[in-house]
Amino acid sequence: MAGKDRDRFSTATRLRLLGEQTAARVYRSQNRRQARRSRLTGRAAFLALVVCSLVVALAYPMRQYVSQRDEIAEQERLSQEAERRTEELRDEKARLQDDAYIMRLARQHLHYVFPGETGYTVADPDAAKDRRSEPGASDRPWHSNLWDGVDSADRDDRD
Repeated sequence: MAGKDRDRFSTATRLRLLGEQTAARVYRSQNRRQARRSRLTGRAAFLALVVCSLVVALAYPMRQYVSQRDEIAEQERLSQEAERRTEELRDEKARLQDDAYIMRLARQHLHYVFPGETGYTVADPDAAKDRRSEPGASDRPWHSNLWDGVDSADRDDRD
């Protein structure tokens, strides 16, 4: 028994036992950390999965909601514009019921005059100058001068 006790209390044996105990504690500590780390990673993965699922599930309805709000705003704008145009047309209709307004429009746009009045039409002096500058304009028939006037009106080189 003395050999066994001596072996049991020898320095080498004690160091070996101390090393094994330390290794066992380190191994247990690493296992606990890995277990804790794996639990957190699993929870984080589950949380990420839930968040991604919510984002995917809500993305299409949110896009639809936003686009429908834009359409509603556009339709409201068009409705307000139509109401404004309707009011303008009602005002114009009311003005057209007034005889004085009709007479003013006829005088202004159609150059009507009342009996006893003399109507005057003022010719553009620049246009008359252009016609006089053309050689032989007075010698040609009126329809030729008319077509030449139409052609010259389309030219871009006029001042």
